[in-house]
Amino acid sequence: MFAGNILWMAALILLMGVVPARGATDPRPHVIVVGVNGMEWDIIRPLLLRGELHNLATVIQRGVYGKMKTLSAPNCPKIYSAIATSTPPEENGITGFQVAGKTARTDMLKREPLWSMLSKHGVTVGMANVPATFPAMPVNGYMISGMLTRGKNCEDGLLCSPRLSEVEGGEAVYPPSMVAELASNVGDFWIDCSRMPTAEELEGKEAAVIDRWLQQVSRVRAKQTVLFDYLLSHHRTDFTMFAQSCEDRVGHWLYPIQPYNVGYDPKLHTVRVNAFPDQYRAFDQVLGTILKHVDANTYLFIISDHGIKPLREFEDLGPRYHAAHDHGGRTPIIAHHDFEDGDDVPGIFIAIGPTIKRDVRLMGLAVSVFDVAPTILKLYGIPRPAQMKGHVLTEIFEAPRSHASN
Repeated sequence: MFAGNILWMAALILLMGVVPARGATDPRPHVIVVGVNGMEWDIIRPLLLRGELHNLATVIQRGVYGKMKTLSAPNCPKIYSAIATSTPPEENGITGFQVAGKTARTDMLKREPLWSMLSKHGVTVGMANVPATFPAMPVNGYMISGMLTRGKNCEDGLLCSPRLSEVEGGEAVYPPSMVAELASNVGDFWIDCSRMPTAEELEGKEAAVIDRWLQQVSRVRAKQTVLFDYLLSHHRTDFTMFAQSCEDRVGHWLYPIQPYNVGYDPKLHTVRVNAFPDQYRAFDQVLGTILKHVDANTYLFIISDHGIKPLREFEDLGPRYHAAHDHGGRTPIIAHHDFEDGDDVPGIFIAIGPTIKRDVRLMGLAVSVFDVAPTILKLYGIPRPAQMKGHVLTEIFEAPRSHASN
C-alpha cells in the first residue's frame, strides 16, 4: 500500500541529492496544472463566443482543447485521485468523498500519486487546493491541501472551508514550517469553498442568503488568487498544480435552469441567474494572474474532473441513487455530476506549451482522466509505471519531437 511509504518518502526527500529526472545538464520543463472542479463546456462555450473569457480564449488559441472522458458517477475526490495515480478508484483506494464510512484521506491511497513520483525523481513540486490531498503529503517542495481538509466547524471535511488557522486532524501544509510564512504574506485564507446553504436557511429569505453566500465565494476566490500568485512568485517549482472548487459548488444549486427542469423554484432560480456563469468570468481573472507566470517555455494544462448538468436521469428520482451519490446534504440540489454514465458530464482538457500543437480541437473523448499523469511524466523523461491505465497523449504534440507512448 502506497500510504505506508509516506514516512519513507519524507526521509528520501530530506536525504536525496537529488536524482535527476533528465540529463544532468538538460533543464527540467516548467509545468503548471490548473484544475477547475465541474467546469462545464455548456456554460463556457457561449461565454467564449461572446468574448467574455479573454484569458481562456487566448490559451485555447495557443494549444489543444476538448472534452476529457471521466468515470462513472464522478466526484472530485474520486476523479482527482484517478488523475493523480492513473488508476481506477477500486485500485487507488479513493472511491469518493467517503471510504468505508470515513472521509477520504491521503493515507488511504493505495497507489503512488504523480507528485510523489516526480519528487522521487528530483522534480520540484508545488501543490495548492487540490481535492483529496489532506493531510498534506511530503513532496520535494510544498503542498497545501484542498477539499476534504478538516477543521473548526468542518470536522468531517465535507464541502466546508476551514481557515488555515482552524485546521484540525492533520497538517494542511507541508512543510509545516511554511504555515507562518503563508499567514504573514497571504493571510488566514480559507482552504476550500463554502458549505452550501440548506433549504431551511433559504426559506423566506432566498435573495439575502444567495447574495451573502456568493459574496463569501468571491472572498474565498480572491484569497486563493493571492495565494496562487504568491506561490508562483516566491516558490517557483518545476511542477505546480492548483485547483478551484467554487465553480462546482455554485453550479450544484444555482445552475441557470428553466421552469421545465427538475427542482425549479422561482423563489431561488430567478434571483441570480448569472451566478453560475459569473464563476467562469471570475475564474478567467484567476487565470490571468496565473498566466503572468507562464512564458514560452511553460506547459500549462487546464483540466476539470467532470462537467455538471441539471438533473436529467431517471435514476435521479430513486432513493437508492441519492443515498449512494448525493453529497449536497439538505441543499436544494438542481444540478450534479454523479451520473452513472460519466460521458454525460465529460471534463475539460486544454494544454499549451513549447511542443504542443496550436488551435487544435480534440474531437470526441480522445483524452481520459487516466492520461494526464503519464503525459506529464513523459515531459520529465520518467517512464510510465506499469500500473498506470492511461497513455501518453502523443497526438497533442508537434512533430518531430518524439513523445512515443509507453
